[in-house]
Amino acid sequence: MIKTAIIAAVKAGQRIKEIYDKFDNEKDTDYTKDTIVTYKSDNSPLTLADKEANKIIEKHLKPLGLPILSEEGKIIPYAERKNWGKFWLIDPLDGTREFVKRNGNFTVNIALMENNMPVVGVIYVPVSGVLYVGEIGKNSYKQTLNMKNEVENELDVAEKTLIEVSQRKNQDGIIAFKSRSHSNAKDNNYLDRFNVKEIRKKGSSVKFCLLAEGVADLYYRNGTTMEWDSAAGEAILKAAGGKIINAETNTPLKYNKENLENPSFCAMNALIYEDF
Repeated sequence: MIKTAIIAAVKAGQRIKEIYDKFDNEKDTDYTKDTIVTYKSDNSPLTLADKEANKIIEKHLKPLGLPILSEEGKIIPYAERKNWGKFWLIDPLDGTREFVKRNGNFTVNIALMENNMPVVGVIYVPVSGVLYVGEIGKNSYKQTLNMKNEVENELDVAEKTLIEVSQRKNQDGIIAFKSRSHSNAKDNNYLDRFNVKEIRKKGSSVKFCLLAEGVADLYYRNGTTMEWDSAAGEAILKAAGGKIINAETNTPLKYNKENLENPSFCAMNALIYEDF
């Protein structure tokens, strides 16, 4: 089941990369901003890449028999999904704004949910070919894939590197992430409680992955995110020894709520969490 989700994420990412490489190429009128970018009612962008990736993921996951809740899929009423025991929670293209800005900071997110908590996370970064996988109770790892090779074979031969969160403590001075496209003054107010020596900005769920491999130590996010934005990253981070909390209540994030919006949250390594 997990292998199928991984294959789905990578193949969706390959299709996204194909579109990204042609996007806004003046010689290719089928892939200009006007032809592949539309806007939702909340003014957030939706691209051909989002739609194509969603089709690929659903094609691979549907035969497994579990329900699918996707940002780009059909709306599932709460009355129908509230009693789901296990389901897939996916964001076919997380960081669509980054895709449109052409900075490479976008990912494919797939989470396996059990009892409304992420237990497996798969995040693929199409531009770099880096894959992150985490399974609660086991571990998290990364692979760098050769996107020119056949996916199944490449997954078997590419080296897997186990990843863990950093061991830096707050008093040592920490590295914190902020959102590239959604930062505001409230971020600084929250981060003032920590001994932050450096702030970096990144887009999409790749921030969870970089926390999981110890590149940074903390990531605070204020403002609207959805459950599919955080679920896969949460599983990868936790399996690597990290923590994530509701920044308003200091309690775990909740999933499969009637309203799928996340509260503000803070993800961090275990040592910072212990002193929090």
